[in-house]
Order: sequence, then structure tokens, then C-alpha cells
Amino acid sequence: MAFKEYKGLDLSKIAKEILKDWDSNQSFEKSISLRDGAPKYIFYEGPPSANGMPGIHHVMARSIKDIFCRYKTLKGFQVNRKAGWDTHGLPIELSVEKELGITKEDIGKSITIAEYNNACKKAVMRYTDVWNDLTKKMGYWVDMENPYITYKPKYIESVWWLLKDLFDKGLIYKGYTIQPYSPKAGTGLSSHELNQPGTYQDVTDTTVTAQFKAIKNTLPDAIKHYDSVCFLAWTTTPWTLPSNTALTVGPKIKYVIVSSFNQYTHKSIHVILAKDLVSKVFSGSFIEVDNEEMLKLDSNSKSKIPYLIENSFFGSELIGIKYEQLWDDAPLPYKNAENAFRVIGGDFVTTEDGTGIVQTAPTFGADDAKVAKEAIPEVPPMLIYDENQQLVPLVDLQGKFRHELGELGGKYVKNEYYTNADEIPKRSVDVEIAIRLKEENKAFKVEKYLHSYPNCWRTDKPILYYPLDSWFIKVTEKRDLLTKLNESINWKPKSTGGGRFGNWLSNANDWNLSRSRFWGIPLPIWRSEDSKETVVIGSVEELKTEISKSIDLGFMKTDPFDSFQINNMEESNYDKIDLHKNIVDEIILSSKNGQKMYREPDLIDVWFDSGSMPYAQWHYPFENKKMIDDNIAFPADYIAEGVDQTRGWFYTLHAISSMVFNSISYKNVISNGLVLDKNGQKMSKRLGNAVDPFKTIEEFGPDATRWYMISNANPWDNLKFDIEGIEESKRKFFGTLYNVYSFFTLYANIDNFNFSEKELENNEKPELDRWIISELNSLIHEVDDHYSKYEPTKAARSISKFVQLYLSNWYVRLSRRRFWKGSYEKNKISAYQTLFTCLIEIAKISSPIAPFFMDRLYCDLISNTNFDSFQSVHHSKFPVSKRKLIDFELQKKIRKAQIICSLALSLRKKEKIKVRQPLSKIMIPYSNTNEKLEIEEISDLIKSEVNVKEIELISNASGILVKKAKPNFKTLGPKLGKALVLATNKIQNFNSSDIQKIENGESITIEVNSEKIVLDSADLEIISEDIEGWLVASENNITVALDIQLNETLINEGICRELINRIQNLRKETGMLVTDKINLKIQSNNLIEKAIFENRNYLLNETLAENLEIIDVLNEGLEVKFDDINTKLSITKTN
Repeated sequence: MAFKEYKGLDLSKIAKEILKDWDSNQSFEKSISLRDGAPKYIFYEGPPSANGMPGIHHVMARSIKDIFCRYKTLKGFQVNRKAGWDTHGLPIELSVEKELGITKEDIGKSITIAEYNNACKKAVMRYTDVWNDLTKKMGYWVDMENPYITYKPKYIESVWWLLKDLFDKGLIYKGYTIQPYSPKAGTGLSSHELNQPGTYQDVTDTTVTAQFKAIKNTLPDAIKHYDSVCFLAWTTTPWTLPSNTALTVGPKIKYVIVSSFNQYTHKSIHVILAKDLVSKVFSGSFIEVDNEEMLKLDSNSKSKIPYLIENSFFGSELIGIKYEQLWDDAPLPYKNAENAFRVIGGDFVTTEDGTGIVQTAPTFGADDAKVAKEAIPEVPPMLIYDENQQLVPLVDLQGKFRHELGELGGKYVKNEYYTNADEIPKRSVDVEIAIRLKEENKAFKVEKYLHSYPNCWRTDKPILYYPLDSWFIKVTEKRDLLTKLNESINWKPKSTGGGRFGNWLSNANDWNLSRSRFWGIPLPIWRSEDSKETVVIGSVEELKTEISKSIDLGFMKTDPFDSFQINNMEESNYDKIDLHKNIVDEIILSSKNGQKMYREPDLIDVWFDSGSMPYAQWHYPFENKKMIDDNIAFPADYIAEGVDQTRGWFYTLHAISSMVFNSISYKNVISNGLVLDKNGQKMSKRLGNAVDPFKTIEEFGPDATRWYMISNANPWDNLKFDIEGIEESKRKFFGTLYNVYSFFTLYANIDNFNFSEKELENNEKPELDRWIISELNSLIHEVDDHYSKYEPTKAARSISKFVQLYLSNWYVRLSRRRFWKGSYEKNKISAYQTLFTCLIEIAKISSPIAPFFMDRLYCDLISNTNFDSFQSVHHSKFPVSKRKLIDFELQKKIRKAQIICSLALSLRKKEKIKVRQPLSKIMIPYSNTNEKLEIEEISDLIKSEVNVKEIELISNASGILVKKAKPNFKTLGPKLGKALVLATNKIQNFNSSDIQKIENGESITIEVNSEKIVLDSADLEIISEDIEGWLVASENNITVALDIQLNETLINEGICRELINRIQNLRKETGMLVTDKINLKIQSNNLIEKAIFENRNYLLNETLAENLEIIDVLNEGLEVKFDDINTKLSITKTN
């Protein structure tokens, strides 16, 4: 047996091989079964919709979920995780309508609701295989074989139970209100849907400041003498003007009457508006005058239009004034028209913009409806009777004006509602209305205005505020409870929970539950025709009981669920029934008074579907009652989704659990940021910057993709996705770790190391081994802490730093000779055991993020040992940090050595002196005896690493190295401001005692302008002056001086070291084993001969050369050029 060796790193190939192993070994299933009886860690999967293709952002989202499920499994928890599919709602319906070439209006006419719903049911799982494939290839372990599916009868029954519970608690009611409505989707929307990211968009609309002509005999006596008086009211939605029935003023706001001329008709006007807004409204082409004599307009002149401010009064004095209906073609309201078209008061009116007078159309604005209803007498909304004697507004549900509006009839109120097949008018109705008002002397000003307007989150078309009859959940009644429970949830980041989500909860509106659609969970509410009796059904059994009563009364002939067996929970029994609209709409129930009861035709908000999953996935309370009641699967320990879910799934989960169970539904939550392109733009097919997750995983492998995404940015921050970043992760982290493993296996297989020897006690190991083991245990503790706090980015970065900086760049490099030189004894065994331990522990702690590569690494390591008995790293246990093996002083000492070496090597690089070129001396100052002893202990290591012959330690007080202090402008600039210049002079004059204090981390007090200022060590930097023939560098209060003068002996050794490097490279290229002895031939060169003469034995030992010949002319061989050397060399394997 031997450790498996590879000829190159192929992460994609490794992932495919590991996937096969996982499938054949049922590794995921075993990761759960092996934890039977262990504490449970509860995870909820937010259900995606399978009617669309997954994107690269789903790899990010699912990686974040997977990491903590794998981590908690390693920590000994049993982590069941059930997949789910969100199968209802607008995304599916709109895609099916597009495929079938129909609109909502066709459903129930050219296509039956049953046929339509069947088409939706087929379409909803269209890309299931693609989703499953991505889930598998990216290494996301979740039970895809037994997912919860929101269209299944069991799931719907649980949702009905929840709704009945809310109704029984008095938390569901029906109300006729103004709500967000999507004409293109044909349904109302809830407030949380309206607050999805991207719904509000900046648009430029035509706005009108209209002139509403007051009826003279209703005016106060003070202004009756004017020929005609108009109220100015501004609107960003001119299409609502035909539905205007009131003007609202602020009772405490000061208003004035202004005399001027209409800029379009040049007719004399007297208009009322808020005093504070006069200068804003009469800007541009207007100019204020002081008296009536100056109030003249020459229609042929290009001079500005004069205006004169006259009477003033409070808004309360205007209330009750009547005005003429603005739009001549508009009908009157269906009732109490005499109370319409008058001025009313409202406290919401401000003077921030507009005219201080609000154009009020109660049918198309919630505030408008409220203020109109509260007026005494009530102002009627603009509702009329249609051909069926039903009350309707002047705009229909498709977003078109009704025919009663004459020339506007049949036109969409927003041009965005026209389809490509329509002839889209050049002018929108807003522009048409504005033009006509100009012609009729009813428009004071028409202009374009940039403002934010909400769009439907699914159709991306503008919404309307529309009067709808809907069912609501009384969230406002439970706001305090929702807010209080949220305080116990651990949000990552915390700012989302306390800010975005917390603010949303404290201002939450009642939840509009109704949706006027066809494919979704029907409202289980039946009402009598007189609306006096209401029945809410909470189970299939209850429904069958009510159907039986209805049949007895002759309201129904048969039970559509006749074959369904009560209390039979088998899937086959539930497969006999369908609880969708096309079935339940045919069910007529009976009231207590023997009246027929019909189902309320709406469906429920699809967000209620997904928010019900903690219970509905278990068919609660009909099955698995203990899962919820005994907190076996509720609340979740952890969930994660995109930040947009603060208005979606996060909210509905929290709202339902709070109101039904008086409990949180999740304890820890990560709200993921967006995955943007490398330039920070949102990815889309239209922009051509979308990344194919399958191609990415195929090219780079899932591990590098996951590692890059997690290590690059915190999950809650936006990630600027760059393919080159994955390549860098692959090279720097996985490439380095692969090279360390390859180095280990190369020599371990030569020496037949298989960890059969007893593990050496830590105190028996060399210092370098003790150091890396100390760093390893510190890392385990650190990474464990990061994972436990849901900080995967910090975990990844800590692991990366250890692998690259400590393990590879320091430990392996400094230990290299121990592996390939000398006999197989204690020192070499310690090196093997130490490196093996580092590799296997790295495999474990990295496996949640990089599940494939780490499983391969783990399995390859244990395959040749009896070190561990688990079939997969994901079945093993997370390492426990052994505190007794952590030596902070040793870590500090080695890290100091690293800094010293780094400084010296940076000086070499600065002077372009190769590391292979030995230097004579490095000088290092020390502050005290302890520091001197510490540096002496690592002096051999420093000499080897920096390639110097001697270390000279000097006291800081010797005066050989002159140190100076200078200000750290980043910290002191903001701290001192203008005093920085004077402070700098004082700092530059610090003596050695002051500098010593700074290096010891102490603070120093200086006086500037009679004011004492305390300077911390972070406020100052210590620099050292160069000495002739030496280079000096400092970092973290450590200074080194490097002697860069070369003599002939040093130069000759440098030549030999270069030759050794070329010979070793040639050995590799010719495929020689590291143990092969060689014959060496070198072409003669005066410089080379002298160098070899002085360093012959060193060269022979390092290259395993048994024979060395220097030949005048070497016809065949490798040409070698460096510095002033030009030669050839040849090697052959000895027999």
C-alpha cells in the first residue's frame, strides 16, 4: 500500500469521481443515519420555483446553506434537510399564458380553468432535473428524493388549517380597500410584494398642475369679487383626473390667491395655492409684480408673465368650497354626487412639493379614500354602475378606461400595458389629458417629472392603486409581538434584523391575502349569498362533512372526494383528490340557516404557501404532530436566502409562526447579498453578463467556485463575481494544498511511512513541528468559532492563510531537507506525522466549504493508514483544538522570525540580490534581554531562510541604528486637524527613550498650543536610517539591517547554488526519482571552476552526484545562463 499520487490537479475530475463515490456509498444518507440519537440541528430549505433555470447566484445561496449543515454534522448533530418546490403563483401562470398564447381574460372562456391548471402543473416542475443536477454537481446535500411540494393536497390541507386557526383567532377579515394591483398579472398584491427589491423604479412621467374652477356662490365673501377663482392641484398621475371628486387642503396651512395669466391660453386667472409654494410654482417664465397696474401681459412679447400675490387665508377657511367637475366627459358618482367636487381638509397635506392642494381621487389612492371617507359629509368615490349593475371605477381590471369616458374609452392608462401585438399610441393618455386641459384653460403647468414608481415584482409593469374586495390578515394587531420575537433572532448581518427587517415589522400593514388568479391554493372560505354567514374549512375531513350536509339539502348531487378515506394518511389516498380552484369552486356548502354558501373565488398569496413550509412539509397537524408541538423540527436552527426575502419568505415565516404559534420560526438567519458581475452590475441575459453555473463548475470544479465565492466576500455583502477570481482560488489555495500533499506522498511513499509508529509526544518533536502543531490547534479553535458564529468568510480566509503562509511557505519549505535527507528515524518520523496531521485536520475543517477536494484528500490520507475509520470526511468529527499543544510564545517567536525574514527578503528584492546569493551579515536590534534570547533561538532559522552567514544582535541603545518616529497621518490627521503640523515637529524630535516606549506599545503625551495630546503607538511609525553599505527596513517595531557587500567567497557560493538549482530542475525534467544518484558533467568556465573548487562537496551532496567532470567543450547538454555565467551541464543516472 502507498499514498495515492497524482500527475496534476484537476478539481472538476475529482468532483466527478467523488460524486460517484457518494452515490455508490450513499454518503449523504449515512451522514444522517450515523447521527441517529444525536441532537438535531434543524434547517429549512427555502423553496425555489422549478419553472425557471438556476443561475450562478443559486450556487452561492446553496453553498451558504450547505456549509453550516455539513459543519453541524461534523460537530455531532443530526441534520435532516428536506428540499422543497414552490409550485404556485404568478411566475408559473405568466409563463403558461405566454406558452399558450392567452391572457388572464381567456381563462374560463377559450380554455377551462381545469385545463389551464393542468398546464400549470406540468410546467411547474419543468426544470426539476436541471435543478437537481446543479444541486448534485455543486455538492449541496439536501433530500431531493422526498421534497415538499406546495401543490400537493397534504401541503394545501396544512395551509388551510393555518388559515382557519388565524380566522378563529379573529385575525382574518374581508375589506373593500384601495390596494396595489397589477393589471398585467390581473391580481392585487400585498405590501411586502410591493417592497421586493427592484419594484420601485425611477420613471419620467407627464405631470399636470390643473386649474379647478370654484363655484362662485360657495366662495368666502372676501374673494367673491374675482371674476373666477381656480384651485391649483398638482398630480403625477393625470389619468386619475377624470375620477377626481375632491381637493384636499391642510387646515393649518396658509394659502394665498394669486392673480396672473395662463401661460398656454394667456387668459387672466386668479388661483389659490399654498403661500410657501408660490415661488416654486410661479418659477421659470413668471415674474412677481408689486401692484395691479403692473399686472399686464403683452401676448406678442417674450417677456415674463407677471403675477401678483393678493389675499391670504388658512386652509380651514377654504373647506366646503365647491368646484366644477374637471373632466367634462366624466360621469357623476353613482350616489351622493352632490357631496362630490368640494374642498376638504386633511392633516397629511404638506408644502414640500406640488401646490399644497392635493388632487383627490378616492378610487385610486388609499390616502385619498381615507380622507374622503372621513369628510363630513363623506365624499363619494368615482364609482358607476356597469352593464351588470355592478359598481366599478372608470378604469377596468385590465388597466383600460371604460367606454363611459368617450374618447379616452378603451385606452390603457399606462402605455406599458400594451403588448407587442397592439398598436401602441404615440401619445399616452396622460399626454392626451394634458393637451386637452391646456386647450380648455384648465392646465396651469404641464411638465415632465422624474419620480419613483412601483412595478409588479413579476411582470415588471407599473401597478395601479385600485379598489378591491380582499381578505386580509390583521398583522397590525400583532405588530408588537412580531417585533418582540424578532429581537431573539440572530441575524447575519445584525443590521438587517434590527434595521431593514425590524423597521418593516414595526410599520407592517395588514396582509392582503387575496389573489385573483387560478393556479394556487384556494381560500378555504365559503360565504352565504347575503354575506352574513362565513365558514372557513381547515381540513379535508371538515370539507367532506360540510359536503355531506349540502348533499342532504340538495345543493350538491355528489361528493367530488367520495373515494377519499378519512384518517387514511397514505399518499395514494391523498392522490385521489385535488384541492385547486377548478374543483373546490364547484363545491356548494350550506349555512346554518339552510342557505347556499359559495367559495370566495380568490386564491391566497403564494408567499403564504412558502411561509407555511415548517408545518405543511410535515402535514401538520394531521401527521407528525410532535415534530412541531415538541419542537423536534421547529423552530429552525438556521435558514438562509437572499436579502430580498426580508419582504418575502423571511417575513411570511415569521408572521405565520408568530400569529399561529406565538413563536419564532428560525433562530439564525443569513440574508445573502447579490451576486453581481465584476463591474458591480446586476447579471442578466439581456446585458450578456450572466454566468452559466454548469460551465463554471465544469471548468473550475465546484470546490474552487464555492471557495472563491465564500472567501471573497461575506455572504451578506454583494459579491462582484469574476471568473479570474476562481482561477486564483484554484491556484493559490487548492494548488498550494495539492503541492503540499504531493510533497508529502512523494517522500512518504519512498520511506514507506503509513503512520504505523506510535505518535510521538509533542515534547519529543523538534521546535518547528511543535510550532506548526500549535498554529494548527489555534486555527482549529479559530475556524470552529467562525463557523459557530455563521462567519464562513472568516473561516475560509483563516484556513487559506494557514495553508499558504504557515504550512507551505514556512513549515514545508524549512522542513524539506528532513524529508529527503537522512535515515528513517525520530526526526523524519516526526516530520511525517506532523505534516500528515496538518493535512487531515485541514481536510476536516475545510470540508464544509470544499466538500469534494477535502473528501478526496481525507480518503487518500486514511487509505494507507489506520488513522481513522470513516468512509468520508463528512462522516468524521470536527477536530477539537488541543489547548495544551498551543504555545503562544513559540508562535510569537516564529512569527517574529517570519517578519525578520520577510523584511530581509524585501531588501534583497529591492536591490535585486537573488536569495541564492549568500550575504555576510544581518544586524537585528533588540530592546531587552528576553527579546535577545528569543532572536538567538531562531537565529539558525533566519540565517537559513535569508541566506546570510552571520547574525549580529545589537542593543537599541547602542546608537548603531538610528531610529526616528514619524506620524501615522491616517490616524493623526482626523485626530489633530490643523495641529498636526506642530505635532509633527515634536514627534520628529523624539529621543531613543520615547521611541522605546512606542515600540513597547506605550502611549506618549505631547503638548501642542498649551493642550496635552495623548499619542497611542498606532498613531506613530518607527523608521530606521540606512547605514553605508547596509540596507535597513522596519515593520511592527522590528528592524533589520542587511549587509549587502559581496566578496569573492560569497559570490562563488552563489554561483554554486545557482548551478544546484539548474541541476535539480534537470533531474525533475528527465523524470529521475529524488533518490537517484547521478553523474554530472559541466562545461568549463573560469568563474565556474573556481566556484566549484571552493564548494565541491556541497554541490555533490545537494545534487546526489557521485561523479563530477568539468569538460572544456560539452556538445550535448542543457545550456545554462545566469549573471556573467554561460555554460552547459549534463546528467546521467548512475548504474
